[in-house]
Amino acid sequence: MTATAARPGSTGAGGRAERFARPVLLAFLLVAAADLVGLLAGAEAVHLVAKPLLMPLLAGYAALRGAPRLLVAALLFGWGGDVFLLADNDLAFLVGMGSFAVGHVCYLTLFGRGEGRGRAPAAPVTGAGYALVLVVFLVLIWPDLPADLRIPLTGYSLLLTAMAWRAGVFGPYAAVGGALFLLSDALIATGIAEWPQAPAPDFWVMLTYIAAQALLTLGVLTKHRTKHKPGE
Repeated sequence: MTATAARPGSTGAGGRAERFARPVLLAFLLVAAADLVGLLAGAEAVHLVAKPLLMPLLAGYAALRGAPRLLVAALLFGWGGDVFLLADNDLAFLVGMGSFAVGHVCYLTLFGRGEGRGRAPAAPVTGAGYALVLVVFLVLIWPDLPADLRIPLTGYSLLLTAMAWRAGVFGPYAAVGGALFLLSDALIATGIAEWPQAPAPDFWVMLTYIAAQALLTLGVLTKHRTKHKPGE
């Protein structure tokens, strides 16, 4: 079996799946641009339409590129989180956070498998740095968080920080993606705590989030060797 044939969704002669992947990636970039411009312009309707399209498009692109199933699953659980967080109530927020948490478990499992295939393990020094940042942030924000969200947000933050740290297993793109994911959710947390916000706070949340998921995807696809079994 050739390397090309071993990739799910690929075909011989020119790779038809690759030709489908490029338009899907272009659609993702256009929808992302529309969402960000809509947020800057205060066009809430644009955001409500564009946001739920982002992760399915990115997941579709990843699948067409022969990505590991865990990457596709992580992106789709991110989509679930995106959809629930569009609703402005505590229950939807908790369900959305839970969906994102499952996505982070998918990422962590994928990164763990990456370590098992000869990639350098996540650096302990980097992990210590992330842990320090997390502790300082939680100590500062804890008094300003709603009491019923403190424990769920702390547990989620631990999981997210672990994901951001271990993302470096798949190279610098994924490492930056993990860090941006942490930053994006930290911006959300400061909004919940009613800390002072930068102008157009939703724009910065979405900009860092979109960049995070795109870079995580790029990092995994870049490091994913064609010798792996289909769908790993």
